[in-house]
Amino acid sequence: MKISVNGVDQAVEFEPDTPLLWVIRDELKLKGTKFGCGKGLCGACTVHMNGVAIRSCITPVSAVEGQNITTIEGIGSDDSPHQLQKSWLEFNVPQCGYCQSGQLMSASALLANKPSPSDADIDEAMSGNACRCGTYPRIKAAIHHAADNLKNS
Repeated sequence: MKISVNGVDQAVEFEPDTPLLWVIRDELKLKGTKFGCGKGLCGACTVHMNGVAIRSCITPVSAVEGQNITTIEGIGSDDSPHQLQKSWLEFNVPQCGYCQSGQLMSASALLANKPSPSDADIDEAMSGNACRCGTYPRIKAAIHHAADNLKNS
């Protein structure tokens, strides 16, 4: 089957019910998307499908054929980081860092749909992403900061 990941069409051979996460990590060697709970509850595996945040650990690869998938590697780079990535560093969001790619993917989907989110919008959009280090106040501050910088750029 053919899937598009980060703007690149890829031909992959997997059983249709294989979770997208394993195609991304094992076949495409994109290691930023993490395995957390395997049940779609923690958000560590969050990617975008056509701009919408989804859990790749419970999404079968057959469901993404013909769709546009974006992973953490697709929203910014070392040379050109996304404003959220800059804000994450400025606000010292990561501690252990394990959940951060999923957090960033949920936050970027939020800002794409709501460029000026309220605290309630952020709470709702980020409610499916668990952070065992408890950096939620810094995550919220970084999202507001990124939103402000995106508006002014």
